[in-house]
Parts: sequence; C-alpha cells; structure tokens
Amino acid sequence: MASVHACLRQFRCTKPALGSQWLPSAAKRAAPSTSLAIRTLTTTTATPANDDTSSFDNNNSLKAQLEAIRIPHVGVVHARAVPSTPSYFARTPQFNDLHIQLARLLARYNHLPTVASAEAAQMPWLRLEAMRHELGESIKASHFSQVMRVVRRLHCIEPSLAPAEVVAAVARFTKPVNALLNVARPRPVDRFGRAVGVGRRKTSTARAFVVEGTGEVLVNGKTLNEAFGRVHDRESAIWALLSTGRLDKYNIWALVEGGGTTGQAEAMTMAVAKGLLAHEPALKPALRKAGCITRDPRRVERKLHGHVKARKSPAWVKR
Repeated sequence: MASVHACLRQFRCTKPALGSQWLPSAAKRAAPSTSLAIRTLTTTTATPANDDTSSFDNNNSLKAQLEAIRIPHVGVVHARAVPSTPSYFARTPQFNDLHIQLARLLARYNHLPTVASAEAAQMPWLRLEAMRHELGESIKASHFSQVMRVVRRLHCIEPSLAPAEVVAAVARFTKPVNALLNVARPRPVDRFGRAVGVGRRKTSTARAFVVEGTGEVLVNGKTLNEAFGRVHDRESAIWALLSTGRLDKYNIWALVEGGGTTGQAEAMTMAVAKGLLAHEPALKPALRKAGCITRDPRRVERKLHGHVKARKSPAWVKR
C-alpha cells in the first residue's frame, strides 16, 4: 500500500504543472487575432496654387543637375587601383623607369646605322654614386652597368640620323661639364729644369725627378743595377724612356719606398712617364699605348688567419 500511495502522489504533483502549461496556450489559441499597429509619418507642404509652373521648372532643373553629375564606378562590380607606372612596386622605381624607356628606344631605333665605339664622341658619363645621389635610390652596380650598356649603344647611332629623343636620353646620363673648362692641369718644370712625377703600384710609391741629361738613373742614391737585381725590374723602371726612344736624353733621380722590388719598379714606370709628359706633352698617346700612364689597380690579396697565404691552407693540423 505504501508503494501505491507513493505512485499516486507523483501523479498528483504533475497534474498542476501540466495544467499551468496547457491553459495559457489554449487561451492564446482561443483569443481573437489582432492586427499590427504601424506608425506612419506624413508631411505635406502647402504651396500656392499659382506656383505650379515654377515648381515644375525647378524639378526639371534639379533633375538636369543630377544627371550632369557623374557618379564614379556605377555598375562596377570589381575594381582595383592601377599604378601609374609599371615600376611602382620596384625597389628603384625611377631608375627602373629610365631602364624601360631606354630599352624601348633601342628596340624602336635599332635599325639605324651606327659608328664604331672608338669613333663616337667622347662623353663624360655619370658615375654610379652620382646617379644614386641624384635619384635617392640604392641602385645596384650590375643594374647600372646594364643601363649604361644600352646608353652607349644608343650613343653609337650615326649622329646625323639620331632622333631628338635618343639625344635627350643619352644626355640624361652625362655630366654637366663644360668641355672647354675641363682642361688637365699642366705639370710644371721648375727653374732647375726638373719635372716631378709620382706613381704607385700595390703598396709601393715612387717619386721621380726628370731632367734633361745623358741617361743616368739613380734610385735611392743607387744605380739601376744595384737597386733592382732582376732584368725585368730594370726594364720596368725605365720603360717610359725605352718605349719613346728617350733613354739617352734625360736623367732620372727617383725615391721609392714600400712594397717589393717589382712593385717599386712598376711604380717608377708611372712616375717617370708623368715627369716625361711635363717636358714633352705630345708623347701622351705613345705613353698611353705603352701602358705607362695607366694606374694598375690590382693588389695582393691579404693573408687570412690560419692560412699559409691568402688562399692556401695548411696540409695538416696538429690536434
């Protein structure tokens, strides 16, 4: 009996709960449907009866003004900003634009006759550092050499047939130098008839005093044979006189220092040539052809730590 009484107690507890759930829903279903209340706002403007024509004209003028206004991107679904130059995303946009312009000029006027590069007029070309400073961009040396190769090719076009735009493009890469004022400084000859020339090679420096004489040569107060033991070094020291046939017409007194004997002899070659130019400037083409007045920029590679020489490594390492 106790168990039956407990079961009936559960039904008695759930009956009020079920009644409270069903009664509101039944009341909602039984309630009549009500329409939604929507607020509307209407505005009216009172206009005089005789101004109908003026209002019509004003509306027409307003419509005309609206039609005259062009709304951009009407009907455009996908749009993006187009850069004004193809080099917009490049690291060097200005220099890259110059390269593209020169390449187009070369492709357009490639059929025109050209002259040899040796016969073309000598131009004072801009250097890499000057171009970097002018454009304010970090231009690579390899890119600059490519552009200058195209500029020199355009400069080789026959001057009488070169278009104006090609001439302007080539002039863009030249220095603003007055050729009449760009004159080499003359080398003086002092009151004793001496001309001084300075030459360098590797780490050696030579200062040569050239004076008219009988062909005597002194190097640091020693004769040529005492100063240089190798025959090749002796020939290098007086090569400027040998190549021009002036060996018995000038006396040389030289001061050399630094480096080895070969470097000192080759430095003396340039020093003697510069002193000889002070006496006879007309010998410059012959001395240039003989390689006496051209600076040799080659240097010995420095020795690295742990190496026998600059590149050679020890054969074995003691552990």
